[in-house]
Amino acid sequence: MRRTFGTPLPGFSSEHLRGHLIVLEGADGSGRTTEVGLLRDWLEIRGHPVVDTGLRRSTLVGPEIDRAKQGHTLSATTMALFYAADFADQLENKILPSLAAGSTVLADRYTYTLMARAVVRGATREWARRLYGFAVVPDLTVFLDARPEILLHRAIARYGSLDYWESGMDLSLSRDRFESFFRYQQLLRSEFDWMGREFRFRVVDANRDPARVHEDVVGCVAALYGGEEGDDVGLGVSATRRAGRAARASGASRAAPSPPRAPAASRASTRRPA
Repeated sequence: MRRTFGTPLPGFSSEHLRGHLIVLEGADGSGRTTEVGLLRDWLEIRGHPVVDTGLRRSTLVGPEIDRAKQGHTLSATTMALFYAADFADQLENKILPSLAAGSTVLADRYTYTLMARAVVRGATREWARRLYGFAVVPDLTVFLDARPEILLHRAIARYGSLDYWESGMDLSLSRDRFESFFRYQQLLRSEFDWMGREFRFRVVDANRDPARVHEDVVGCVAALYGGEEGDDVGLGVSATRRAGRAARASGASRAAPSPPRAPAASRASTRRPA
């Protein structure tokens, strides 16, 4: 019998929700989106229909969130309510129907990130839990754990700069965006720490090659499907590794510059979620 974290949406029924809900959590740059793609392929090859979802993908308010964030003046409460509306729309019109149809839903981030962001911006944990309490409890949550230095490197390599919101600049932690980024990641990590313990996250070291990360994630996911790893899993991982090596070789000449080192306080205080 499926349950929610708190008060469910009106008309919610847990009957006939036969599919699996798998959540990939982690900071921006931890490799969630890459892993969702790899995991989707792994599941579909084995005959499991997959539907993916993530933040700001609601047709109801997703575009409105993007527009509201452009002015850098969005208040913390308004942001939390926007994201709650976005998630509720996806839950009602995408996640629950997909589970009822027997599909596996892969979520690139879930309400855990939304709760962490709300608390870091001044909300109490109880308020955040009540606001997002209508969410369905996932079958599995995998937390991709990457060091702030790695996250910074990947963000610069991909976007060329740091995002205002992902750096926590709205919190006035520092005038320097790099310093703000490290402090913001520290604050988020402390929230993921307690959520990891309470909601039983499976933690995977995301500082490594994507193929090795994928291999560990598959080890977590396979149990939901009767441990159906089989010999072809090793072949699939090997192919992924070969593709990763080829991609690195082709991009060696345009490798991104090394990011600045984290402030000493940030390096000393980073901890892994339990």
